[in-house]
Amino acid sequence: MTRGITIVGSGHFVPGSPVSNHALERVMKTDHDWIVQRTGIAQRHFAAEDQAASDLAVEAAKRALEDAGLAPEEVDYVIFATMTPDHLIPGAGGVFSAKLGIAGVPTLDIRQQCAAIPFALELANGLVSTGAAETILLVGAEAHAGFMPWSNWPALYDPKVPIDEEDFARATRHRGIAVVFGDGAGAWILRASDREGSGFLGSKLRTDGRDAEFLRLDAPWRRGLRTESPEVLLDQFVPSMNGPGLFKRAVRELPKVIRGLCRDLGVDPEAVDCFVAHQANDRINEAVRGAMGLPAEKMPSNIARYGNTSAGTIPILMDELRRTGQVKPGDLICMLALGAGLHYGASLMRL
Repeated sequence: MTRGITIVGSGHFVPGSPVSNHALERVMKTDHDWIVQRTGIAQRHFAAEDQAASDLAVEAAKRALEDAGLAPEEVDYVIFATMTPDHLIPGAGGVFSAKLGIAGVPTLDIRQQCAAIPFALELANGLVSTGAAETILLVGAEAHAGFMPWSNWPALYDPKVPIDEEDFARATRHRGIAVVFGDGAGAWILRASDREGSGFLGSKLRTDGRDAEFLRLDAPWRRGLRTESPEVLLDQFVPSMNGPGLFKRAVRELPKVIRGLCRDLGVDPEAVDCFVAHQANDRINEAVRGAMGLPAEKMPSNIARYGNTSAGTIPILMDELRRTGQVKPGDLICMLALGAGLHYGASLMRL
């Protein structure tokens, strides 16, 4: 039997004070109850103007290294997952590594968005199993604040700040996506398990670009997309999202890949101790849980406090579960996600 990678340390970080749904009511036409009923989200965090995804990742990585009892220089490979990099060029991974003090360590930027973690685990396991790496730092970090559709940030935090009607109207047009996302980072230290037959067991991954338009942010430098209109320019930095389409695909595809993965590995889904799902929408996860016939306690949620932190959701939730003892050594964990691309999949790991 082989030894797959396992998590030997974890950490997470979210910036600033929580921003409630009621605060969003000051910058767009929305309602706390409407948001909770449709997403399960009550609050989220936003990066400050001088904070990028790499900055959030550094704080999460420091906590993961401390948890593992390792120094940064003991990391010999970095996998950095984000859909909100500091720059269009270069990727955020190298910037992050330099800030952490490990410049020179090979670093991969991956772009599977919300589905990054199942893909990253298969990649990391391959690197360790071939001897290319021994200690991998895996980070999922997002700073979505940059594509929030309002410019009146002071009003979000202070009800006494006057509201600009045009800014309010623009934010309202994009409220379907604006209420969903939050900022944060999660990090794991991955090493080969010290027990035979444990650690990473396998993944089932899928990519289907036919539905790439379900969540899309067009490149502003593409020919035919450039414009001199300030209003259109602003809108080019806000993603478009087909929420119902994503919901249907997630509810249909995720149970299939979970069952297929369990079947391939000879695992009874009922034997899985915890399903750590991407936190996009509580209604999606409840529907997946219902389709799988799982009790609520087997699929924990923290979306109410953080919103959708995209590549950060699974690492953040897993860190919380480890630190509270809700998952423990020996547990069989299934991690599942669907994200823009469309990319989706599930991974099994015995801690």
